[in-house]
Amino acid sequence: MSAEAKQKILEVRDIHVVFGKGRRKFEAIKGVSFDIYKGETFGLVGESGSGKTTIGRAIIRINPITSGEILYHGKRISGRIDRETNRTLIRNIQMIFQDPMASLNERAKVDYIVSEGLYNIKGFSTEEERRQKVRKAMLDVGLPPEFATRFPHEFSGGQRQRIGIARTLIMNPELVIADEPISALDVSIRAQVLNLLMELQKQYGLTYLFIAHDLSIMRFITNRLAVIYKGKIVELGETEEIFKNPLHPYTRALISAIPQPDPLTERDRKVYRYDPSVHSYGQRAPEWLRAGENHFVLATPEELEAWGKEALRG
Repeated sequence: MSAEAKQKILEVRDIHVVFGKGRRKFEAIKGVSFDIYKGETFGLVGESGSGKTTIGRAIIRINPITSGEILYHGKRISGRIDRETNRTLIRNIQMIFQDPMASLNERAKVDYIVSEGLYNIKGFSTEEERRQKVRKAMLDVGLPPEFATRFPHEFSGGQRQRIGIARTLIMNPELVIADEPISALDVSIRAQVLNLLMELQKQYGLTYLFIAHDLSIMRFITNRLAVIYKGKIVELGETEEIFKNPLHPYTRALISAIPQPDPLTERDRKVYRYDPSVHSYGQRAPEWLRAGENHFVLATPEELEAWGKEALRG
């Protein structure tokens, strides 16, 4: 990774997110920590309900955190912040939402939808400047500027997601949180949207937090990967290292579930089921241990040693 990419832009420090109170209290996020570096695509992968989206929404301040802190360029952005910091965050951190049908205002024309962020921060001097920014954003995502006069219901799912990406892009953000941006799309459209996101990253130097449940996609698009299970990150490292040397049983189960394009390989594929009861921690809680240069796993030292030997046996 280049020196520029090693510039730390986001730090998530031991965050907890709790919903409800009393008997209805539910801890969705349990002490999650990670860093995101400039120019990289950092992946957050896990099953539905694991807490991936909650973390993304906590970063953009939709979900308040219960404890811990989130830092952007070394400055705390969780909890109470001043108006100027909030304005900076709106401009610099944007989110692409999962459902392109639900994330767009059906009663507004595309011109207003794409411009909404600009209106919020007064990001233009004249109406002509605003229209030019909308035009450029539409062209950047592969949509004719003439589509700006239409309503969302006139578009396909893939086109709607492109509108959502244009709404993000017009703010000229530094960090984009992509929350399962292709899961609601037809398979034939998914590759187009992924390729678009990668092209925009190169063109504008974007940094991504990419949230998904599909590990095969993560291997294609991410530089580093964090595997999350029931609100806790259980393994983190370079994407290729995790695919070549998965250690935590949950990670291994996710990888084993990836379908293979080769019929012969697919026929012999063994799918593993993760059983949390394999951990017998007793009085000793698992720790965040280093398994390699940039590879970390949640385990006891004894577990890490056993998993390493199992990985060597193949």
